[in-house]
Amino acid sequence: MAAALLLEAGYDVFGLTMVNYALKKDIDENHVLAAKKAADLLNIKHLVVDLRSEFKDRVIQYFCREYSQGLTPNPCIQCNRKIKFGLLMDKAREYGADFFATGHYVRCDFDNQKKRFILKKAKNKAKDQSYFLYCLTQEQLKYAHFPLGEMKKDEVRRKADDLGLPAAKRPESQEICFIPDNDYVNFLKKKIPESFRQGPILDRNKRQLGKHKGILHFTIGQRRGLGIASPYPLYVLEIDAYNNAVIVGKDEELQERSLTASQLNLIALSEINLPLTVKARIRYKHREADAVVVPLNKNRVRVEFLVPQRAVTPGQSVVFYDGDVVIGGAVIDGLNH
Repeated sequence: MAAALLLEAGYDVFGLTMVNYALKKDIDENHVLAAKKAADLLNIKHLVVDLRSEFKDRVIQYFCREYSQGLTPNPCIQCNRKIKFGLLMDKAREYGADFFATGHYVRCDFDNQKKRFILKKAKNKAKDQSYFLYCLTQEQLKYAHFPLGEMKKDEVRRKADDLGLPAAKRPESQEICFIPDNDYVNFLKKKIPESFRQGPILDRNKRQLGKHKGILHFTIGQRRGLGIASPYPLYVLEIDAYNNAVIVGKDEELQERSLTASQLNLIALSEINLPLTVKARIRYKHREADAVVVPLNKNRVRVEFLVPQRAVTPGQSVVFYDGDVVIGGAVIDGLNH
């Protein structure tokens, strides 16, 4: 659809399909064939870029490493930063492209006053994907086009159907692309079996309540799978990778007033020197919350919430907004109890 809209606008377009990684060879082959069919229908050139090795090194190893350290990573953000808008964009430019377009539901404008490219939420807020793209740099945004950002999902499907594009009726996928069945625990067992070591399940007072079969089975806020008899529901509060322990407690103990985050990337601003009032989102489907971002150094901030937030998860990203504008974001690395 992105290609079709650009063709209508008068651009000279060619298509790139990125082969990254799949558990089954036929999944990659089906993706390539579907993309080629769409390119043929649009009468544009279609090229395939093999990035399997790079994807494995920069996304899958990151995914495994983060989980082994008790974190809950977001591989899609890492892929956008390093692969799609990194290596794939570079390859497009090598092939002579002036711009690099994707089907993400976001908008990008140039602010003449700030002299910066600004990333904005999509017109269709229900499908907005700006959370996943806060990591993009000014250099990457300079070459990025997002033709679907002004359209609603039903408009896209209707237009794709009118054009006879094969993806018009294809169901959406919410799964991690390299884990088609969404069974990340089984995937990690195959990749890093040494990380599945038995350890204690503790309460906040370090009292042992049970045992676990590996910290990689758990994430913050999880209730199921603890295997502990208790007079009240227990939830995962913290994953202590150093001691191979899972800390549990009551639901109200999941509330956090602040967090620290590193790997700060700013889009709407060049830097944050003073506390900044924002709307903050601590994961993709989370409702934005009023917060103050306090700079700690060039790459690290503290985020203080006006209302405590439930299940803040290290390894996930916190993204800052001013209305529709993405200010920037960072990776959550610690909680302040």
